[in-house]
Amino acid sequence: MTDSDNTSATTPPPPENKSASAESQQQQEEPKKLSSSGISLSIWPPTQRTRDAVIARLIETLSTPSVLSKRYGTIPHDEADAAARRIEDEAFSVANQATSAEDDGLEILQLYSKEISKRMLETVKGRPRSDSAVNTDVASVEAPSEEISSSIGTAA
Repeated sequence: MTDSDNTSATTPPPPENKSASAESQQQQEEPKKLSSSGISLSIWPPTQRTRDAVIARLIETLSTPSVLSKRYGTIPHDEADAAARRIEDEAFSVANQATSAEDDGLEILQLYSKEISKRMLETVKGRPRSDSAVNTDVASVEAPSEEISSSIGTAA
């Protein structure tokens, strides 16, 4: 190998303007705190990318078969999208209002998570149940009564 081969193999390509601007945007979104040991990253507030990921996960949970949908039914994707954005925004507002200078962000993040869960349950409980959830419950309720009827019929 020649010296030029070694240099090109170890030198990374120059960053594109697009990635440089994304990197600077990410640095702006992630506030840094000074600590006695130097610089540390704060976990609150979450970046927009994290908030978008939370919204995407909420949409998926509300609109696709899940443990939640077995009990309360699924929500159409467009309604789930609007509900997820509202849930996340409201939870973020509540958590953001509880922020104080002394917090390391962990308590606020826990509050944010609890608010999302609470609001998601309120949303699905407040909707009329879908046919799939009703049919599942009816089947589970009817099965024991059929067993009782058949056992009474055979015993007589």
